[in-house]
Amino acid sequence: MRQSELFTKTSRQFPKDEASISAQLLERAGFVYKNSAGVYSFLPLGWRVVKKIAQIISEEMAAIGGQEVFLPALVERRYLDKTGRWQVDIGFEVKDKRTGESRFVLGWTHEEVAAEIASRHISSYKDLPVAVYQIQTKFRNEPRAKSGLLRTREFLMKDLYSFHASEKDFERYYQNVKRAYQKIFKRVGLKAIYTLAGGGTFTASATHEFQVIAPVGEDTIFVCPKCDYAENGEISKLQPGSHCPKCRGTVQRYNAIEVGNIFPLGTKYSQAFNLQFLDKSGRKNYLVMGSYGIGLGRVMAAAVEVSHDERGIIWPETIAPFPVHLLKLSPSPLADKVYRELAARGISVLYDDRPVSAGEKLVDADLLGIPYRLVVSGKTGSKVEFKPRNSSRAKLLSLKEVIRCLTP
Repeated sequence: MRQSELFTKTSRQFPKDEASISAQLLERAGFVYKNSAGVYSFLPLGWRVVKKIAQIISEEMAAIGGQEVFLPALVERRYLDKTGRWQVDIGFEVKDKRTGESRFVLGWTHEEVAAEIASRHISSYKDLPVAVYQIQTKFRNEPRAKSGLLRTREFLMKDLYSFHASEKDFERYYQNVKRAYQKIFKRVGLKAIYTLAGGGTFTASATHEFQVIAPVGEDTIFVCPKCDYAENGEISKLQPGSHCPKCRGTVQRYNAIEVGNIFPLGTKYSQAFNLQFLDKSGRKNYLVMGSYGIGLGRVMAAAVEVSHDERGIIWPETIAPFPVHLLKLSPSPLADKVYRELAARGISVLYDDRPVSAGEKLVDADLLGIPYRLVVSGKTGSKVEFKPRNSSRAKLLSLKEVIRCLTP
């Protein structure tokens, strides 16, 4: 893509009232636009990042048998009345302008909807286990929307719902999801710590979160660096310097960003929606359910929080909007040739062909944070300057050498 045709532009101005690094950099670089507190638009470069995160998630969900669905954003009151969650003040009620009646809420989670649909399609132990997931916009009436994409009122979420004949089978799948999440976070460039947590409005039992250590994180976690056992500060009795209950290591305290969570739901929702199945002996039983979430915007913001420098973002290769940023700093047919050759080999390139100064292009390249920068100028002659964004060292390469570096 030619940068001269890109819809967005970078900004030298720091956004007002944004304390987090990710919010500052993503807005300045033109990845997102803040429409109002807790509400953001994803712009072309930002949406490319989101789609790459979504693709990684979808691949790992498919690997554990997840089937993709798309559930309604409008959730009727009758669903939440059955589980007593209509009164939870986290949702946005939708009022009918003609009648003044509030019959719907903008979906903030979909356990009830998934359970009712499952009651139509699951009747026997032969139908189990099964799991469905979606990547969809959620809406939560967040009273303290702040820190950019880290705490919003409208956000993209992957939510997975699993259905099981027994607690034993649920526990097996719970561990499968745990491993899938670990793969997802590793692939997007994050070290996410598996953390014991409370259930909140979702379940009364203990749950688990995936936490990324970062100064801006609003959660407090207590972690054993020796074995990575961790507990959320809201439920933990651990203290800094205390002994780890698993390995006797020394516990430390950190701020962290929650990027994912997994919940045992038991039979709460299956009982509410009469979700039963016939076992092998012909007896009816309530299904055991699990719920599992990942916030895509939070993943994106967390990646920036842990991977940046004073000049801008440093994207992990797997989720970068483009793998290559080509800068033409002076008139040269070589730049166009490099662009054509890379495109012919299926390598996506953001080509900075804008009629602006070399200094502006170099500054913008650092801000955007694309993994590999290629520079063609009068100084490089017949060669190309090749520099990884996470390195201070550049080298001059021939086009063939550049292609060799960028292809497996």
